Amino acid sequence: QVHLVESGGGLVQAGGSLRLSCVASGSTFASEAIGWYRQVPGNQRDLVAAISPSGQMSYLDVVKDRFTISRDNAKNTAYLQMNNLKPEDTAIYFCNAANRVVLLGTPLYSWGQGTQVTVSS
Repeated sequence: QVHLVESGGGLVQAGGSLRLSCVASGSTFASEAIGWYRQVPGNQRDLVAAISPSGQMSYLDVVKDRFTISRDNAKNTAYLQMNNLKPEDTAIYFCNAANRVVLLGTPLYSWGQGTQVTVSS
């Protein structure tokens, strides 16, 4: 059974930075595409960043040039570096995986608890 554990969220002022981590236990992490998602309660969960097994990255337009996704396959860990944070980035952030980036809309695993990011103006 795969467990996803997100961490690194917190309260930050607008313009600040946070680095989120996602540890995946029990998965074939290195061969999977990884996605970071965010959700505001009552809204749908959106994919904001993705990284392929080979390291190709893609981003939602509203976070491009501010967020950077990366992965450390040796540690079964993915990261999301978030810079120049804005109040509209406030959400719960989750990670998940899929066999390919295009399949991250229907990820493989049960969702973890996520990590709350709150950006004050």
